[in-house]
Amino acid sequence: MSEIFKAIHNKYVFQRRIQVLSDEVAAVLNDTKSVLDIGCGDGTISKLSAEKKNSGVKFSGIDVMARPTCAIDFKLFDGYTIPHADNTFEASMFIDVLHHLNHIKESIAEAKRVSSKYIIIKDHLYKNVFDYETLKFMDWVGNKPHSVEVIFNFKKEEVWRKIFEELGLEVVTFNKSIPLYPFPFNILFGRDLHFVALLKVNK
Repeated sequence: MSEIFKAIHNKYVFQRRIQVLSDEVAAVLNDTKSVLDIGCGDGTISKLSAEKKNSGVKFSGIDVMARPTCAIDFKLFDGYTIPHADNTFEASMFIDVLHHLNHIKESIAEAKRVSSKYIIIKDHLYKNVFDYETLKFMDWVGNKPHSVEVIFNFKKEEVWRKIFEELGLEVVTFNKSIPLYPFPFNILFGRDLHFVALLKVNK
């Protein structure tokens, strides 16, 4: 059964996802020249984002697990302390990473430490139990076949905004219209369950 889910997910979600999310990242990069991709995986989204921006932006990546290959410069890290000095990068980003963590606020604070201008976050949000259960199913289908731990640490929008405010991060954009799924899948799995936020670092 997991192989069937994996095949469906790859055909209808994964390939479209990397194209859509690289579009979203490229759109908010502004004049940024250096970006740290935290939880970068194989680096594909960063690589495509750089190609689409075509402005000399350089992506580097860190992750708790090394893939066989990575499309960008890569370092292993412990999942807590970013192995870079303060203000090393102009921006950092988390793409569908934070809901896998129990230390979301602390991870964003670490991203702020190493970033001089911006933080980009793509993650999920929900309003009710139905939304939450939908996200749990999506997360399970997308990650369990790849042996990625899922803890379903999803947040409501007001919780996300409170975290940003407490960390002194200014919300520049908060886009909930992310076209990740084609019709008719978007009716159930699209809606306002996804967001891309551009946050300005104020130090």
